[in-house]
Order: sequence, then structure tokens, then C-alpha cells
Amino acid sequence: MIPRAYYLALVIHTRVFERVEYKTRWCVRLSFWSPASSWFRARQFDRGAEQTRDMSSSQAFSGQDPNQHKRVSVKSNPGFLERLSETAGGTLFGVGLFFVSIYVLFTNEGRALQTASSLDEGLSQVVSLGPFFSLELQNNNRLVHLSAQLHTSQPLHDPNHRVVVQAVKLQRQVEMYQWVEYRESKDYQEDGETKTETTYNYNTEWKSELVNSRNFDKEIGHQNPSAMAVESVTVVAPEVRVGPFILSKGLVEQINNFKTLSLRDFPALNFDTFLTIDDDYFYHTQYPRRPEVGDVRVRFSYAGLSGETSPLGPAQTVSIVAMQRGEQLVPFKTKSGDTLEILYLEELSAEDIFVRENQHNSMKTWGLRAAGWALMFLSIQLTMRIIYTLVDWVPILRELVSVGLKIFALCISCSLSLLTIGSGWLFYRPLVAAGLGALALLPVLLARSGLPAKKNE
Repeated sequence: MIPRAYYLALVIHTRVFERVEYKTRWCVRLSFWSPASSWFRARQFDRGAEQTRDMSSSQAFSGQDPNQHKRVSVKSNPGFLERLSETAGGTLFGVGLFFVSIYVLFTNEGRALQTASSLDEGLSQVVSLGPFFSLELQNNNRLVHLSAQLHTSQPLHDPNHRVVVQAVKLQRQVEMYQWVEYRESKDYQEDGETKTETTYNYNTEWKSELVNSRNFDKEIGHQNPSAMAVESVTVVAPEVRVGPFILSKGLVEQINNFKTLSLRDFPALNFDTFLTIDDDYFYHTQYPRRPEVGDVRVRFSYAGLSGETSPLGPAQTVSIVAMQRGEQLVPFKTKSGDTLEILYLEELSAEDIFVRENQHNSMKTWGLRAAGWALMFLSIQLTMRIIYTLVDWVPILRELVSVGLKIFALCISCSLSLLTIGSGWLFYRPLVAAGLGALALLPVLLARSGLPAKKNE
């Protein structure tokens, strides 16, 4: 017979009594183990209890796919006063946005006029140097036009990858294989509360910028390196010439016709053992088709070929409009206030260059007009949102008010945008605005002048 006391001790030893107090976050574990072992197991259980609590009704992780999980957050529906205070904040923001739209629309007309006047002034003063030009002092401090090939004295190179290119710019683009988090949320009503279910997906992709995995919802198993072994960089030739002239920094910045450097015929000699070429990329791994997180690949591109005997092709031909100052081409300051420093990556005449610049000015003007109108439309909607908040508890009335406010915002924004543009014309072009105003009043004046004749008859 087994003594009852011994049997009871055996049961207590094999079955562990656990008690967890979530609010005070402490745990007691009873057993006949040593005190150190009991403390360690109690701490383990405490951590497990915290993890279990975190994965309660507020969040639920999918146990099937380690790269996907869901989180459900609960938010009580705001009361009337709370919604009203939020709408008031949007109203203040809408008022500020309204003044921003007026500023954009008004100043855009002045900018367009100034640019057009500067282009007209430049076209009237430009001197074309012709195909066989030289450095002539008589053109000093004058606006000149020329077309010729680019030239640099030294090639650009990357010593780590042994890339050498005779061009104006050499760009090294670095990408790292990293974890990327994607979120997709949807809201729904349940038990009088607003619940948001967010699905998190994690994929591995090549990214040119560092992705901070500390901002992930679930970093465990999706850690990214904190730095890249190789950094992206763009190398620019110290001196770029077109014939006898040295281009200014502003002209060099406009040479951006980057082309990917093909590595198909690139010599694979004297490479480091960790480098592999595949599909115009230098892979810093021996297995480019099976990359791991942290692997790096590098691609090169160039802009503005400038070598006479380059295997990549002939030197780039450019057309330039700028001021000649000695052997340098620098910006030309017009009387209207703009600077002319134009470069096109093709052979164009002076007239063609100014025609294109006028087209760009027109496109920019209409683009800013559209942006100003959109800002005004949005500002009016935000300002009138408080009316919708006052009636949103009535379903039918809520829909009617919503449609009515959108139509009202559309009409008012169109009218005020045209009025602001007209005010800009009146400020910057008073004679033209006065002529257009008189032309608009002409039908009214003709109609009024015909009334006395009919009365006399």
C-alpha cells in the first residue's frame, strides 16, 4: 500500500498549480522543485502570459503563414461633440488651404508672364555661333546659342567593380534584398463599435532604400540589416566642355539621360570572388538566383557620353543657350528677372529651343492652374464639412447634403478660381485685362443701346 501522504506529494509534484494575475502582472508557481528552478519557470510563464494577453481579442495572428497575420483594433464610435470638434479642426485647415490656393493661382499668372517676357527677350538677343564656332571675344557677356558634342578630359570609374566609362555622369545604384511590410485595412461595425481589421503581409524584395524593420508590426523573423555594405553614388566629371567652352554647374545638372550600362560583354577578369554578374547587375553573392536577406546587387548607368572612341557609342550632341563669359557658359539674367540657362540633349536651332521653352511654360501654367483649383475645391469641401456633421445622423438627409455640398464646392471653386486668375491678369497685365473686360461688356452695351430705338418705334 502506498501511503496517502506520499501519493499526495507525488500528485503535487507532477501537476503544477499556476496562477496568473493579469492586472498586477505577477505569477506564482507551486512545485517541489528547487527555488531557483521555480523562479526561472515562473518568469517563463509570466512572459508566456503576457504574449497570450497581447494576442487576445485586440489582435489575432494567423498560425498558418508566418509571413502574414491580422490585427483587429476596436474603437468606440465618437459622440456628436467629438465629431463636431474634429470637423472644426478640418474647417480651420480648409480656411488655410483656401488662402494657399489663392496664392498659387495669383502668383502663377505673374510667373507665366515673367517667363514669357524673358523668353521673348532672349530670342531677340541670342546669337547663334554656327557649326564651326570658336572663342570670340566680341560675344563676351552676350547670350549665345551653339550645338556640339560633349567632351571630358578623364573617364569616370568605380574601383570596387572596375567600371570605366567616358561620360559626364556615372551613377551607381545599389539595392538590398530586404523584408517589406504591406498593410491592408478594412473597417466594420460590430456591437456598436468600429473595428478595424488590418492584414499584414511580409515579402522579400530588392529595394534601393533601407527598410527599417523596427517599424514592422511583427519584426521577429523579418529583421533587415541596419546599413548597406555599398552605397549609391553619382560621380560627375570635374570639367565638361562643348568645343572651347566650359559648361556651368547648372548646365551639367541638366544632363540626365541616364542609360543602363550593359554587362553582357563586360570582362569578368580580376573580379573578387564574392562578385557575380547576372542581368546587368553585380551581385555580392555567389547565388544571384537564390538571394538571401542582406544580399546586395549593384547596377551602373551613365549620362552624357563624352568620349571620341567610346565603345558605348558616339559622344552626346547638345544644344545650349547661355551667356558667354570668357571660355565659360554661365546663366544669362534678363531684364524681366528670369535667368536663361538652357540645355537640350539633341541638335536644335535657337528658334526651336525657345519654341519648346514657351510650350513648357504654357504646360506649367495650366498645371498650376489645375492644382490651384483642386486646392480650392478641397478647401471649400473641408470648410463646409461641419454642415454635413450636423445632419449625418439622418440617413436620407445626409446623402442629399453630401451631394449638395460637392456641387456647391465645385461651382464656387470654379468661379473663385477664374476670378483669382482674372485678378492676376489685372495686376500683371492691366491693359490686356481692361481690354478683355471691355470686350465682355460689349454685348451688354449693344443690347442697352438698342432699347431706345425700339421704344421710339
